[in-house]
Amino acid sequence: MEKIQHSHVPAKGLKLHVAEIGTGPKVVVFLHGFPEIWYSWRHQMIAVANAGYRAISVDFRGYGLSEHPSEPEKATFNDFVDDVIALLDSLSISKAHFVGKDFGAIVAAMLAMLHPDRLSCIILLGVPFLVPGLSPLQSQLPLIPPGFYMQRWMVPGRAEADFGRFDEKTVVRKVYTMFSGSLPPVAADDNQEIMDLVDLYTPLPSWFTEEDLAEYGSLYEKSGFRTALQVPYRNLMVPCGLDNEKITAPGLLIMGEKDYILKFPGLEDYIRTGKIKESVPNLDVTFMPEGNHFVQEQLPEEVLIKESCVCGMNKEAEKWSNVSVI
Repeated sequence: MEKIQHSHVPAKGLKLHVAEIGTGPKVVVFLHGFPEIWYSWRHQMIAVANAGYRAISVDFRGYGLSEHPSEPEKATFNDFVDDVIALLDSLSISKAHFVGKDFGAIVAAMLAMLHPDRLSCIILLGVPFLVPGLSPLQSQLPLIPPGFYMQRWMVPGRAEADFGRFDEKTVVRKVYTMFSGSLPPVAADDNQEIMDLVDLYTPLPSWFTEEDLAEYGSLYEKSGFRTALQVPYRNLMVPCGLDNEKITAPGLLIMGEKDYILKFPGLEDYIRTGKIKESVPNLDVTFMPEGNHFVQEQLPEEVLIKESCVCGMNKEAEKWSNVSVI
């Protein structure tokens, strides 16, 4: 971890925090989800660098150590895509392998459609190919229960009041615990808040240490959740005009069999029936039997090996698989 270098890189008028390790022309860019941060890729970054790649993990605008936009409530997924392209330009990177987790997978997918010349391959974890508006699943949206956490967090002010009862470290602890389960967080009625679904004394997952929690807590103490609630949650249902576009680059989707997101109405069928390949024809799909929503942290070695076997990096698979992720 001490070998990872940190800097702030100008992008679209903001300074984005960038963590990187490794050198060379071959670049892997990691895009985090929520409640994650650059740190969620710590295992993969070190292993990728040891295998000869330049590994870069960025805090999105308004997250972690990156600057907030002047009006976080107006931030969009398109802003995040533009930030990544500006970041590549600032670092003189013409093309990269992209790995996106959770809503970072949505940013990666949009980037692959809008800027195909900047992407060698795409690897998605925890969320399949989706774009804002969720067009492949529109017919399933009425089946979502009213207490579903996404719907609660889309309402301006409600999540702020819910989160505001706790410090940032406790919020991250509760969300990590909820999202590690196999069932989606759903409030029983309008009087129950999402943060109340997890008891403060519930043990952390075995793969997530108190030191990890302290790192996340300190980063969210700096950024808060103002931008994080806007993107992804309050932009998730806003169409971005990419419903009919395709991703032509080679890709890989990694899903945990025990990921709660598979219970989202229609999502598992969308993946298993192959309908997803109508939009990403060169996509391989793999399910990890014990995997949950945080597979890259829960099962870092298994994820690393699967990542190394796609996107034209097949020749690196054996080398990657022999590199420790710790």
